[in-house]
Amino acid sequence: MPAGSNAKRERQYEHIKESAEGRGESSKRAKEIAARTVNKERARSGESKTAGKASVRDPKSSYQRGGQRSHSGAEGPTKEQLYEEAKKRNIQGRSSMTKKQLENALGR
Repeated sequence: MPAGSNAKRERQYEHIKESAEGRGESSKRAKEIAARTVNKERARSGESKTAGKASVRDPKSSYQRGGQRSHSGAEGPTKEQLYEEAKKRNIQGRSSMTKKQLENALGR
């Protein structure tokens, strides 16, 4: 944790780090995610000496965003992910569908 953090931010950091590790992230990546999230929240609440524009002006908090960018990616879910969702919804003909057809069948 950065110098000047308080007990609340320490708990927040540990919680985020453990959550990321629970999702299968490496220890190094989990620490990075936790530090970035906590630092952004510190900047937004005025607890840090310096703050980037993106940290302060972003209308969504880190928690509201909740990995929104990382889950959809540049091209959205993979064909396999769409297929699994179609399988759960019992969509007929899914095995011969293209990625675009799966997206349409799932209403995306």
